[in-house]
Amino acid sequence: MPVQPIKITSAEVIDLRVPTSDQMLGSDPFHKEPDYSSAVLHLETDSELRGVSVVFTLGAGTDWICHGIEDLCQLIVGSSLDEFTSSPITLYRRLVDHHQLRWLHDGVFRMAAGAVINAMWDLWAKSLNKPLWKLLVDLDPEFVVDCIDWRNLQDALTREEAIELLSDRRSNVSFRENQMQDLGPKAYCTAGWLGLSDDQILATIRKLQDQGFDSFKLKVGRDLNQDVQRIKFMRDAIGSECNLMVDANQYWGVPEAKHHVEHYRSFGLKWVEEPIARDDVLGYVELSEAFDDADFGFACGEHAASPVIFKQLIKSNAIKFCQIDAVRVAGVNDVMAIILLAAKYEVPVCPHGGGIALCNMIQHYGMWDQIAVAGHSDSQLVEYIDFLQETVDHPVEVREGRYVTPKAHGWGLEFKQDFLRDHAYPDGRIWKSRPVNRKGARFESL
Repeated sequence: MPVQPIKITSAEVIDLRVPTSDQMLGSDPFHKEPDYSSAVLHLETDSELRGVSVVFTLGAGTDWICHGIEDLCQLIVGSSLDEFTSSPITLYRRLVDHHQLRWLHDGVFRMAAGAVINAMWDLWAKSLNKPLWKLLVDLDPEFVVDCIDWRNLQDALTREEAIELLSDRRSNVSFRENQMQDLGPKAYCTAGWLGLSDDQILATIRKLQDQGFDSFKLKVGRDLNQDVQRIKFMRDAIGSECNLMVDANQYWGVPEAKHHVEHYRSFGLKWVEEPIARDDVLGYVELSEAFDDADFGFACGEHAASPVIFKQLIKSNAIKFCQIDAVRVAGVNDVMAIILLAAKYEVPVCPHGGGIALCNMIQHYGMWDQIAVAGHSDSQLVEYIDFLQETVDHPVEVREGRYVTPKAHGWGLEFKQDFLRDHAYPDGRIWKSRPVNRKGARFESL
């Protein structure tokens, strides 16, 4: 008997928030007291399988994303998985090019579309009993490039070039996959959140070093003298052989960024991350030219909302490190395009992680890139955070400073039910007793 196609029967979206602001975890110059949050999508089917995705947020605004996801799910309930797997670009275009919703363009709209697309990829991988990275690695080059919207990218990378790049890597894919069967991409961790004391930062560093980490990041941006002191403290704490990166989270304009970054030259940094606005491509070009003799490069991408912005950043040599985010753009299809662009221009892909379950997703992109696209692990780092990792049934693991290769099928995003129940907003146990002025848009940090 033929196998019945899997059909999407319903969609549930959960507003999930954690009051990380109480410990100042995740704090940076702009996001002073963030509450790590996610819009969690469950696509139910007429089988035992469920498609799952998340969109990471910082508290207020999670409800906006939730509404967008719920609205778009109207377009897929009743459809079959086979419809998606035969042509993923069809659903992508149906969402991203919606004749009315497209007016909203990037931001909430594109992230909501990405949630739907990512849940469908999750369901596909589960139907094949594969981790998401393995599904991507096994796809034919022609199928991969047919998942991508090439309309605004071909001046930097053509469809034919992408096929050639992926085809050239195929001969080495089995070898690279075997190499990474146990330990996956090399990781780094933000130890220096802006709201933490030196003692707290040092304790985190020592804990991570015990786990084999040799790459660390520090938040900067508010006060130049304090930043320089903190960078020196971090460099002294980790030693000269470890990688040290700093992240300003877009806090400066170009002149101010030049002034601050000039004082960072002597600390042996690997990169300076997001010194200016996420989409100021000309600003990044100016900074890269001003510091072309420095031993560090500029990193950007976790807030870049489309492959077109990445195209400009990469093609113009404005950045030396490409920081994709798993949920900022419109899902797997967009990320495929960005990783291929980075490979052509030999820009290391260093995915942004953290939040709630983002690390579960980006480890798969790191695997695909380092096995089948870049085809090496010489220059890439994948972000990791050392908290909120036990929220799912299959938490990410790190060993020897690297991600342990994920074995769970799909993204591995199945949340623990008690965590969902306690942190659902606004009625979960954690939120019921919280003061009104510490919740949602009414929570303003001075």
